[in-house]
Amino acid sequence: MSGAGFLLAVNFLIAQCFFMFFLAVSTRSRNRIAARWFAGSFAVASLSAIFEFLIAYVPPVRLWAILAFASMLAGMFMLRIGIGHLYSLRTNRTALAGIYLGFVALGCFIYDLPRGTLQHALPYQTPFAIALGMSAWATWRAPVKSFVDRALVALLIATSLHFILKGFAAVFAGAGATAKDYLGSPFALVSQSMGAVLIVAVGLMLLCVLVLEIVADEKVNAEVDPLSGLLNRRGFDNRVDALMAQSGPHSIVICDLDRFKSVNDTYGHQGGDAAIRAFGEMLKAAAPEGALVARIGGEEFVLFLPRTGKEAALLFAHALRATRSVSPVPGLPPAVRVTASFGVAEIGPNEPLRFAMRRADDALYAAKNAGRDCVREAEPPAVVLEVFKQAN
Repeated sequence: MSGAGFLLAVNFLIAQCFFMFFLAVSTRSRNRIAARWFAGSFAVASLSAIFEFLIAYVPPVRLWAILAFASMLAGMFMLRIGIGHLYSLRTNRTALAGIYLGFVALGCFIYDLPRGTLQHALPYQTPFAIALGMSAWATWRAPVKSFVDRALVALLIATSLHFILKGFAAVFAGAGATAKDYLGSPFALVSQSMGAVLIVAVGLMLLCVLVLEIVADEKVNAEVDPLSGLLNRRGFDNRVDALMAQSGPHSIVICDLDRFKSVNDTYGHQGGDAAIRAFGEMLKAAAPEGALVARIGGEEFVLFLPRTGKEAALLFAHALRATRSVSPVPGLPPAVRVTASFGVAEIGPNEPLRFAMRRADDALYAAKNAGRDCVREAEPPAVVLEVFKQAN
């Protein structure tokens, strides 16, 4: 086997590895359709390696040559469709199919042109360059572009341009007088080695985009309470410091469902889950833009209201209390009402968040002791700080 033939076999194996990698990633990625298109693109493009071998050893040569051209090009068009799914871009598949068939017809038309000349090499390589250029353009048009996305654009452009360079290399290095001579030509070694590098680079970058999305999704899932759909305590703690750093005033509202144990005892855990779910949905819908809403305990919730003073926070808590007291809970009898109690604290200048949350929590217990289904304002920061100093 020649050096070019060996590289052709290596490229085929690399493509099969990426095919399996993308299929594996598709089981966890939210962009599973894109991952499957990428898997298919590598699988289909890898068929060109088989056809290249058949050209050298099995007639009819023309058929295998056209299939090698068509399969590589099909893989690149499938890559473009996958990128459309990855970045949620509209893709006119009918237009892509028309362009693809036109390029395949061009490949058939130029087959008999003299090889090793620009009039054959450039028309042969240009469809590949255009197909990858379309993918680069689609990636560039994506609404959100991270560093990895920009790197993918650069790689796709480089890969596209390398096909134009291959057109000139075929002339200067010599691609053989016939299609059958390709594997033994000096150009084949250059072409397959460059192809191997770029296949690995593009494949790894696409995998990087998908894997980073999986990691981000896992991080979000670790910070979200699955029952209420709100942040959990970890998610709240990871985000609140950035909001605390903004200019104030800020306020904290801590709320707790009333007599939750009796709901569980009477209607079972499904009833209790329904009450938590309904309360979480209400908080999420009512929370102003920029607020943090989290479930920090069994039936206890917290809201961080940035740039919100005490008076506005109290009005907001009263509105929540009134809404909860008159709203039925889906899954419980229509006449059943599950109320909630609220404690509100405005965070003092330079006051640690844990102190403000303690004041809001004390206010919540005051609301419980006052008969539940009510709102209480926290003691001023100085009062709680003095009590804390005496206790320690």
